[in-house]
Amino acid sequence: MIIAIPLLRNALAIATLPLLLTACETEKTADPTQAPATPAQVEGTIHVCSSCHGLEGKSISPTFPRLAGQQEAYIEVQLKAFRDKTRADPHAHTYMWGMAAHLSDPMIAGIAAYYSAQSPVAGAPGDPVEMAAGQKIFVEGLPTRDVPACNACHGEHAEGMETIPRLAGQHREYLAAQLVNFASNARANEVMHANSTPLTPAEIRQISAYLAAQ
Repeated sequence: MIIAIPLLRNALAIATLPLLLTACETEKTADPTQAPATPAQVEGTIHVCSSCHGLEGKSISPTFPRLAGQQEAYIEVQLKAFRDKTRADPHAHTYMWGMAAHLSDPMIAGIAAYYSAQSPVAGAPGDPVEMAAGQKIFVEGLPTRDVPACNACHGEHAEGMETIPRLAGQHREYLAAQLVNFASNARANEVMHANSTPLTPAEIRQISAYLAAQ
């Protein structure tokens, strides 16, 4: 019996080893991006977001885009790009990589659903001459430079659709900065790079003035 007990213990240890290894491997390979998010957790995260993006996503600083009324699918795609570090324009790197690093897919879905359900900010009219010139580009494009009409993708009222963002009522300075980022490839997007590269600084000001007023 004195010999049998250690042998029995060794046998049990060997028998349970595969189960322990399986449990450890499962813990190691569990995907944190799939972690569930309760309504309270989503609400808490939204509260953190509001410090930059404003209450209900109605940002007052042009550094941070207005999210109220933004397309749900677009918000999801952008948050995942921040989390995965595939969106690398300067402000994305500075502000959003760290903020999005630990967001789960369910949390991202909850954030996107919240902001898309908020009423958009009303546009702020600017210089009439600039807005008229910007509207012409938005509706007609610049055919001689192969720049298509913006409304072909962003909608008649710049409301966006699915993964194409709402531009209406966005901060003018933010819109202009993003067009510059697209043109320089600081923000990588093949379509927007092609469409923004031919634009002059004056045309960027005009388009952003028109969109901010919508």
